[in-house]
Amino acid sequence: MFRSNSRYAKLATVTAADPGGRQVSAVKLRVTPRTPGQPTLIRSGDQLDAMSERRYRDATHYWHIADANNEFEAEALVAESGRTIFVPET
Repeated sequence: MFRSNSRYAKLATVTAADPGGRQVSAVKLRVTPRTPGQPTLIRSGDQLDAMSERRYRDATHYWHIADANNEFEAEALVAESGRTIFVPET
């Protein structure tokens, strides 16, 4: 279902029916530990990948920021200017 180097590759999967009755596979939601981070004020136009590039020198590590905050959709973290999110050290 995922490439072997994906962070999801070794997670357990479940099969469920979608609203149309079709069987679909999905990974189980991960329980992530509380991760300390630097409080960061969101400004208009902020993007997680750009924040990740500045912080970790790798835009693909945006999920570290997503995991450190309690939000189901990562994009919601930067949707509202003035919100404070946490950006972990690593």
